Amino acid sequence: MDLLDRLRLEHPVVQAGMGGGIARAELAAAVSNAGGLGTLGIMPPAELGREIGRCRELAPGRPLAVNLLVPFLRRAHVRACVEGRVDVVVLFFGHAPWAVSALRDAGIMVLHQVGEADEARRVLAEGADGLIAQGIEAGGHLRAVRPLREALPRLLDVARERPVLAAGGVATAEDVRAVVDAGAAAAVAGTRFLLTEECHAHPAYQRRVLGAETTVDTELFGFGWPARHRVVPNRATERWDGARAVLAVNNRTGWLGGVVPLGALRTMTVAQRPGLPLFGPGAALRGMPERVVDATPLYAGQGARDIRTIVPAATAVRELAGLR
Repeated sequence: MDLLDRLRLEHPVVQAGMGGGIARAELAAAVSNAGGLGTLGIMPPAELGREIGRCRELAPGRPLAVNLLVPFLRRAHVRACVEGRVDVVVLFFGHAPWAVSALRDAGIMVLHQVGEADEARRVLAEGADGLIAQGIEAGGHLRAVRPLREALPRLLDVARERPVLAAGGVATAEDVRAVVDAGAAAAVAGTRFLLTEECHAHPAYQRRVLGAETTVDTELFGFGWPARHRVVPNRATERWDGARAVLAVNNRTGWLGGVVPLGALRTMTVAQRPGLPLFGPGAALRGMPERVVDATPLYAGQGARDIRTIVPAATAVRELAGLR
């Protein structure tokens, strides 16, 4: 299967679906209009449906993907994707065979982001059309345990004829060429698109990430979703990263992801304080008080050190495609 032909892509560049309101219609549409694949992040189902509609208005005739995080997945999310006739759904961090079946029955391509071969075999057996190979360089939540250069060939072997995209540390045209030359169907970039004008991340969050030399692999922001994630350090990580009591609390709250409405996440995010060790996965968005940047996860990959400017998303696509 030629992924670029099937999705009508001009460039092997995919924008990662940053959830919680970071990747909205303006960003996804701008990426797709520029010849890449724009992706909406997970949000409450009704809101997701509206954003899909806005994407279709802003980028008519262009492909659109949606990223769905399995711990927060509801049947209404799947209905919104089917009714909006999205082209691709990316699943991550869990298994939902019922969703794979419903999406594929509607003609939607299903990709599953994985870090290891055993998980890849399982999601392919469940019906996924292809994989996103995640390396430990990636920002946000992590399944990866290996660098991308090691994970990608292992997952290509598992996928065989099915497409494998590559995610983790992709920030430059050289990074894109490297993974495509290694056999990836396309490169997935998150941090490069976090640092664009259309992204809905808080400007202070973006400033912290620009050129960041250091990121940490931590479980600190795992209240309601105990998992590893890569972030730029802030006051919360400096004070609490690795604290056993915090991790113990996080490990007892995984059930919350299945019951707490996604809409409540933003209220919880604004309430966080660096001195109170209850840190959820919600990120700082435009319009929130600037103080939340020191108490929320500053998701970013290791490629942040190679990014020095905030640019329009179309410019980021062209740069990643080597067209500047």
